[in-house]
Amino acid sequence: MKAAFPYPTLFGDVILEVTAVAVDGSPLPYSHVSKAEQTVALQQTGRDKWDVATLHLRATLPEQELSEGPWTDPVCLAVLTEKATNARTSARLKRAQDGSWQGRIELVRNAHLNRASLGLTVAATLDDLPGRIIGTAERDWYVDLKVTTPVRQRDIEIVEIDFREGELEWLRPFKEAPWIVETTGEIPTVYLNTSAVEGLVEVLHGTGGSAEEKLLREMASSQVAQDAWTAMFHTAISDLDVDEDGTPQMPGGWREPVLQMMLPDVLPGRQLTDALFDINERRTKGFGWSELQTSVQYAAGRRSQTTKKLTVATRSVNRVERSAGR
Repeated sequence: MKAAFPYPTLFGDVILEVTAVAVDGSPLPYSHVSKAEQTVALQQTGRDKWDVATLHLRATLPEQELSEGPWTDPVCLAVLTEKATNARTSARLKRAQDGSWQGRIELVRNAHLNRASLGLTVAATLDDLPGRIIGTAERDWYVDLKVTTPVRQRDIEIVEIDFREGELEWLRPFKEAPWIVETTGEIPTVYLNTSAVEGLVEVLHGTGGSAEEKLLREMASSQVAQDAWTAMFHTAISDLDVDEDGTPQMPGGWREPVLQMMLPDVLPGRQLTDALFDINERRTKGFGWSELQTSVQYAAGRRSQTTKKLTVATRSVNRVERSAGR
């Protein structure tokens, strides 16, 4: 959803394109860049260690509107950010002879962890005030350091970080939590706290160990998953748009499959459109919403396979105890 400004802004489309990528000066195959997905994949760049990826950019603005509007001195600014590291880099694009705006921006490997967002902002002087935002690209690009194929939609992001002394200051009030789920972006993110419970991250990454260790791993991973499903469901419901007659519309992105998978368990026996209308009524008007939370918890548990994992892990523990008692 575009932000509203109390002054004139560009009505036409602002389009950003990554035209080429170089890693430490060597061209990256264009198969790592998807215009349709608006994603750049930087895993397996041809070298194990690299320092800087240079993204060559081209922006298209509604030039007639830009030249005839009430603004002056337009500036086209590309901004590369990543929440996990709080990194931010900007680059100013220049107008080319063909009317487009071109330039490049650098991603420094040591400043990034997983996936960075690349956006475009158009600013200008309006009413004698410079730097007013008059347009932005409809969708950001993603620059992903962890994938070999440039695919935009990912299931969920996992970030391991010290809540107490890490780079993200907004996590510090949650320093005693083993993890939290953040669902405001285009990809839900689970932040695992590396300092709250000693050894928890290592347990989650493990594959072997004793029956007790397996039980702990399965239960911890199931609880993380259940918390993530619950948070994603509530965010998806809170973001519903309605049409002219008040009928709620299915949201896009990751929110749509979350609702499609969970609603049959939250409101069983309902058609998807009916369930969406019913749950939106409950949330906005208050009646029956608190009672529905048990069903939401149940649906999240099914999606995280808590019962199945607990059953397998408990049987493993029981077999070990029976063997020890013989």
